[in-house]
Amino acid sequence: MEKIKIAVNGYGVIGKRVAEAVTLQEDMELMGIGDVAADWRIKAAAAKGYAVFANTEEGRKAMREKHIPVAGDLDDLLELADLVVDCAPKKFGAQNAEWYKTAGVKFIVQGGEKHETTGHSFSAENNYASALNRESTRVVSCNTTSIVRTLSALKRAGLLNKARGTLLRRATDPWESHKNGIMNTMVPEPEIPSHQGPDAQSVDPELDVVTAAVKVPQTLSHMHYWTVQLTKNASKEEVLEAFGTSTRTAFINMSDDLSANNAVKELMLDLGRPHGDMYEVAIWEDMLKVEGDELYYAYLVDNQAIVIPETIDAIRALTGTESDPQKSITKTNHSLGITQRFI
Repeated sequence: MEKIKIAVNGYGVIGKRVAEAVTLQEDMELMGIGDVAADWRIKAAAAKGYAVFANTEEGRKAMREKHIPVAGDLDDLLELADLVVDCAPKKFGAQNAEWYKTAGVKFIVQGGEKHETTGHSFSAENNYASALNRESTRVVSCNTTSIVRTLSALKRAGLLNKARGTLLRRATDPWESHKNGIMNTMVPEPEIPSHQGPDAQSVDPELDVVTAAVKVPQTLSHMHYWTVQLTKNASKEEVLEAFGTSTRTAFINMSDDLSANNAVKELMLDLGRPHGDMYEVAIWEDMLKVEGDELYYAYLVDNQAIVIPETIDAIRALTGTESDPQKSITKTNHSLGITQRFI
């Protein structure tokens, strides 16, 4: 079987995880990573045996000074690839998109870019089919991914009328919390709805969803609280069954002392997850409550990991190597150990 040749441009929080996930796929081959930095992250990539490509001449010089082997420049990397996953910082992906188009390489950008960058926003369980054989797509952000996963599960079951959510957002990524984290304060997004609701509608315009978001002084994960008006009076069992139709939604319980995000993070580490990553949306099963046609629930989102399986599926969709969404999702879930019950 000929493997899909993948380039990863940008080796930060998402890039390193995408690269690792690609190496776990039987139908994909990592051709190398591109970056401009020459810090410990790039040294770690080289130590793993990844081919490192310098995006700029300054980057090449810095890498050579740090004794990092340089395989070439970004053009060289793109020549080797069928598809490039752009994991550069926010707004750089849109600039890089023009580079990829000129090179004639299919590409994926991250949720920090605008929908217009590709004209398509992706979530595997929702719109895999519409991404088939496209030249590009945008994998929506961590929070948007969780919103689309959970609300679409309710929608598929015919239960979703409208949803209103409050997002408690981690302040920054853990690895750089010493640079720009917040302490002893909370910072609300200045507008309601916050951007995540409209972003979810870029995947499914029919979702009646409004979000409000607050940045809080921690870095482990996001937490969402949702109030949903259902289409009818329902039982808790019906709602849980609906959520269960998303294979990337997991259930945790306060009764297991999983009462905070640090405990869930520790569980992921105990289970041997790479970096302690959680690819699933983790809904508190015993907190979830249904009263008539109103649903109340809360869940955790691992901002560093949740988009990784979506990215792997987006690769298969764009390249057309797997036309069946469920087959791709199953392959990806198996390779990453995704489950609905951690313990």
